[in-house]
Amino acid sequence: MLYLVATPIGNLGDMTLRALEILRSVDLIASEDTRKTGLMLKHFEIQKPLMAFHEHNEQRAGQRIEELLRQGQSVAVVTDAGTPGISDPGFTLVRRAINADLPVTMIPGATAFVMALVLSGLPVHSFTFRGFPPRKTVGRQKFIAQDKEAPHTLIFYESPYRLVDFLRDAREVLGDRQAAVANDLTKMFEKIERGSLSQLIATFEPISKLKGEYIVVIAGASKDEKEHRTFSLEDMDEEVDTDEQE
Repeated sequence: MLYLVATPIGNLGDMTLRALEILRSVDLIASEDTRKTGLMLKHFEIQKPLMAFHEHNEQRAGQRIEELLRQGQSVAVVTDAGTPGISDPGFTLVRRAINADLPVTMIPGATAFVMALVLSGLPVHSFTFRGFPPRKTVGRQKFIAQDKEAPHTLIFYESPYRLVDFLRDAREVLGDRQAAVANDLTKMFEKIERGSLSQLIATFEPISKLKGEYIVVIAGASKDEKEHRTFSLEDMDEEVDTDEQE
């Protein structure tokens, strides 16, 4: 069996019992970063053979994993943190297993963008996850513009080196929408900044050295910009009363 195993995005206390059970039972663990995974396994007192599986050796390592599966061995795939396949290696391996008619499943767990979406305070009933945008301004703006008319909440990953540039480009393309920026989720210094894109730019621009990976959540397009402002409970009560009177 091929197992895609989600691991904690920060707090090791979020590791699931089932994930630990699978990691202890497989013949091999394929890891995006064997050093980081080794530290995690040591914490949970798990000793298993490790092999590297990352974007630079995905095809070669994927072929090796397929061979092991055909031999009857079980392999678990993990990333540095979170769910394999979500902006991390895993997709091609799943396709390889499916095409080879080999059994594959996953052990669900933490996914950073889901947590950021829920904590953003923006609508969660419909959203689009866009992953990492291009690094350069022109490509990044075109990437953002693809969803300019989409009514769904938009979610992006961004590095600390390009966060402010991304926020500026998002404001340029989408307008000054409501948004949220999440960092260090589940960790001691977990932080969620909320406000308009302009407010978020003003928050992060003065910081000389940003650290960690960031999740940016931006409100979707709306014909009525009032839908993007933050409603108070009084506003909601007034709307309900108006509807009932009509």
